[in-house]
Amino acid sequence: MKRGGIYIALLLSTLLCTAGCINPFAPDEKEGDPFGDLLGDPSTIEGFYTRFQSAYEIRDTTLYGPLIHPDFVFTFRDQFNGVDVSWGRSEEMSSTQNIFTQSTDVQLRWSNFISILTNDDKTRSQVVRRFDLSVAIRGSDLLRTDGSASFLLTRSDSTSDWRLINWRDESEI
Repeated sequence: MKRGGIYIALLLSTLLCTAGCINPFAPDEKEGDPFGDLLGDPSTIEGFYTRFQSAYEIRDTTLYGPLIHPDFVFTFRDQFNGVDVSWGRSEEMSSTQNIFTQSTDVQLRWSNFISILTNDDKTRSQVVRRFDLSVAIRGSDLLRTDGSASFLLTRSDSTSDWRLINWRDESEI
């Protein structure tokens, strides 16, 4: 009986001693997305654009895909034929994947916001923003464009991530 008490006392003292140890090389985990600062937090408009830019520059459709709403529509002006051309989410994901796989480098820089109009419940926002894009395609020259992009962003409530539902490209290709 005396021996059992000694083992319990030893076990308790060992647990108390090790519970107080702090490993300075393993800091406490923080709540939220650990890559939010680096890759952008898409629950904010600025964070959405940071995530969009990161997805392009890393060339990663797993980052890009969640930013694109299921009812997405992309539109650009075909200057040669004088008509607007549009496509949906599946074509957008396919063309973006092609850009990512065929390129050796992508540089996207967002600059000033031209306008931001957000509804009262903060679930829709029309954002027009300037950008510069350069894409180095394998075996080809560097392609550059700049201009503005008009994004209609949407989300289910004011704390959810923004998703791109409509993109009108107003660049100078």
